[in-house]
Amino acid sequence: MVISTSKLKYDFPAGLVVFLVALPLCLGIALASGAPLLSGIISGIIGGIVVGLLSGSHTSVSGPAAGLAAVVLASITKLGSFELFSAALIVAGILQLGSGLLKAGFIANYVPSNVIKGLLAAIGILLILKQIPQAFGYDSSHQDDFAFVQANGENTFSHLFNTFFHVTPGVVIISLVSILVLIFWNKTPLHKIKFFPASLFVVLLGIGLNEAFRVFIPVLYLQPVHLVNIPATSFSDLSSFLKFPSLSAFGNFTVWLTALTIAIVASLETLLNLEAVENIDPHKRQSSPNRELVAQGVGNMIAGVVGGIPVTSVIVRSSVNINAGAQSKLSAIIHGIFLLLAILFLSPFINLIPFASLAAILIVTGYKLAKISIFKEMYAKGWNQLIPFVVTITAIIFTDLLIGILIGLAFSLFYLLKSNYKNPFTIEKEQLYTGETIRIELPNQVSFLNKASIKDTLWSVPENTNVIIDASYADYIDNDILEIFVDFKNVIAPEKNIRLNIIGVKEKYQLSDHVQFVNVLNRHDQERLTPQQIVELLKKGNERFRQGKWTEKYFRHQVNATSSGQFPMAVIVSCIDSRTSSEILFDSNLGDIISIRIAGNIINKEIIGSIELAVKKMGVKLIVVKGHSNCGAVGAAIHSVTGGNIDSITQKIKPAVDKACLLNVQLALENGKAFAEKVTHLNIENSIATILDNSDYIREQKSKGDIGLVSAYYDTASGEVFFTEMTSINEKINN
Repeated sequence: MVISTSKLKYDFPAGLVVFLVALPLCLGIALASGAPLLSGIISGIIGGIVVGLLSGSHTSVSGPAAGLAAVVLASITKLGSFELFSAALIVAGILQLGSGLLKAGFIANYVPSNVIKGLLAAIGILLILKQIPQAFGYDSSHQDDFAFVQANGENTFSHLFNTFFHVTPGVVIISLVSILVLIFWNKTPLHKIKFFPASLFVVLLGIGLNEAFRVFIPVLYLQPVHLVNIPATSFSDLSSFLKFPSLSAFGNFTVWLTALTIAIVASLETLLNLEAVENIDPHKRQSSPNRELVAQGVGNMIAGVVGGIPVTSVIVRSSVNINAGAQSKLSAIIHGIFLLLAILFLSPFINLIPFASLAAILIVTGYKLAKISIFKEMYAKGWNQLIPFVVTITAIIFTDLLIGILIGLAFSLFYLLKSNYKNPFTIEKEQLYTGETIRIELPNQVSFLNKASIKDTLWSVPENTNVIIDASYADYIDNDILEIFVDFKNVIAPEKNIRLNIIGVKEKYQLSDHVQFVNVLNRHDQERLTPQQIVELLKKGNERFRQGKWTEKYFRHQVNATSSGQFPMAVIVSCIDSRTSSEILFDSNLGDIISIRIAGNIINKEIIGSIELAVKKMGVKLIVVKGHSNCGAVGAAIHSVTGGNIDSITQKIKPAVDKACLLNVQLALENGKAFAEKVTHLNIENSIATILDNSDYIREQKSKGDIGLVSAYYDTASGEVFFTEMTSINEKINN
């Protein structure tokens, strides 16, 4: 990422504000870690300048992290010296660098958003809870302790309770005024000055108010315990930290074990924080987690060399950075430069800043991270999102950052497993003329998480059932699932007389398609079907067509299955229109229907002969005459199109045109489309009447109830086919 100075007016003040927040954090975390105070500042400088330069993130700010304080303290105690700890930190940096180069950052993509949002909300709540004592003037030595049980023996709530017995009036005034300024900043003229953020104004205001107290109201003047306090430092002080550990330290097994612990914890915290930071970035910019691990690894290697403590991406500083208006990573680098300048030259001025001003900034930042709207949003998404979110928040508050995240991940994993158990695939029941067929369609990815639900579903299939397992859309199928399919195919299905089709399986799985049944009509199924049942089958086929849920045709297998004979259930007379193919509209199989197509679905003696042949020789039970909307042949008849042999078609439709005019002359004049639809329906009726008038055989079969005769109308706009009831056809014919 190229660093641009075009947004310096945003990044400079944001970097200054982050520096003011980071400075006491660096000191406090070093204190809680049992390390020299200056080591916290050194890591803050490295996190800002070194990691800032190498990182690909626009808004993440790195430095010493409270979540690692306990690990660092235990490591220093276990190793016995800070020098050995520095050696472990160098090794940890190398491990992080290696994991980044090996592309291990993908782990961050598997952290659920409910845990990330829970982390952000928990940090927000903790910021408020931990900074309230600062806002009232109580115990400034543990404002950076984000664990529930603090280093001074108190916990978050006892510390909060004791606050009300240690109120400092001057601190309260500065805190309240600062919070009000931050809340109403956008209503003041100052907010228009882009390079002068509210946070910076609050810091200057706090210094000004305290100086005013000193001059005019001495009783309110803040004592040094309520002000930032950094030690005066020189270059010689910094150089004393440059102590590269002896080579013998790297042969210590405990050093390597400590390094592995630091690398894992620091990497996990960095990746989670990076994900969280990108979640609150107004521009939702993404950065490479692998590059971030490389940057953090280099940073920790340098920190080990110069006497620092571990650095990670830190959510508190990063969220302050975003809320201060930072536009690029330059703000993180600027904050690191300010830390360096501060300990060298600016400590007298910085030591004038009240903790109350910083507490106000953090309290408002905390509220933005844990707004009520976030809780409402998670509630609206359902219990499977809300519960891991709330558990993550609660666990972080009552334990610490890392343990809380792990607990939240455990709950999220539980709901993930539950979700995969409930709905890893789609199940549909298709009622075809061969009986009920259960169709199981596998999703894109089928993992071992789906094992229990798939097995339960297959093992509970009733006896004598047709089952289709469709893997056409599955790009990945876990080996555990393939074993279930093999067991079901070889053992369960034969024992329960289940006819099984497994289709769409990729060759790489060493499991070929398995087809035991094909949905084509045989003589037995054809004979037991009634005309009304065939109408219902056609309606269901049209419904599948409209919903895009076509049945698998296995045309290659159907060719073989129908090679010895055909047993169609219906003959359909329809128009030659390219949009009205009956085989497609009714989702039919090879051999299901006999399709006769002629312009305007008109009837002649050859068509009647074809219908008689279908009924007499092929056992057809239903005759359908199907017209459609926007019919070109009907339009030609209405507009008296002539020429060549077209007349023979339009003349057969003309009686329907004339009848429509007699029924409603006004409709013909005012609404051409509605008139054409009326003609189409009348033309269908005329075609049915022509069949019955000119075929004694069909009329006789129909009167005996052996065959049915219905009209159908296809709407080319919706894809739906509308059938006329056979009883109404009888009434019209009799009349």
